[in-house]
Amino acid sequence: MDAYKCIITKRDLRTFTDKPIPDEVLRKILNAGRMSGSSRNRQPWHFVVVRDRDRLRSLAGFGRFAQHVATAAAAVAVVIDDPGSAFDAGRCTQNMMLAAWNFNVASCPATPHNADEAKRFLAVPPGKALPIILSFGYPRASGRGPIERTALRILAGRGRQPLRSLVSWDNYGR
Repeated sequence: MDAYKCIITKRDLRTFTDKPIPDEVLRKILNAGRMSGSSRNRQPWHFVVVRDRDRLRSLAGFGRFAQHVATAAAAVAVVIDDPGSAFDAGRCTQNMMLAAWNFNVASCPATPHNADEAKRFLAVPPGKALPIILSFGYPRASGRGPIERTALRILAGRGRQPLRSLVSWDNYGR
């Protein structure tokens, strides 16, 4: 898929089919995260992949809006060295979500609001931070046609702000 098309059609989806993600595709998604840029090339992340259905259900319980994790084919908990690396974690997760979309795999981020419990559940070492959990799975079609056309139609109806209202040239407000 063209990179620009991938970016503008990607949206967060929270309902998935039961189809598993092939190991090769999952490795490519993880590799896209690994290849992300980071401050001073520190690469402050570690990925905990969860595919077991019971563990996915448990993991979903650590976030107030993380129910989609329970039905995902896989979840990736992004563990970082310290909370100061949150921007790098964001870059990393966006790379994974875009790579997934390239393979027609949907995704959605979740905040583990009970991060300390989630870290214990995942055996994350002390001193590490767990800012985000990504759910991945093939989107439930709902009879709406190819994934790209569906995403474009949904985004068009979401009321995105026009670019002119978000951009100033030379000074704010111009």
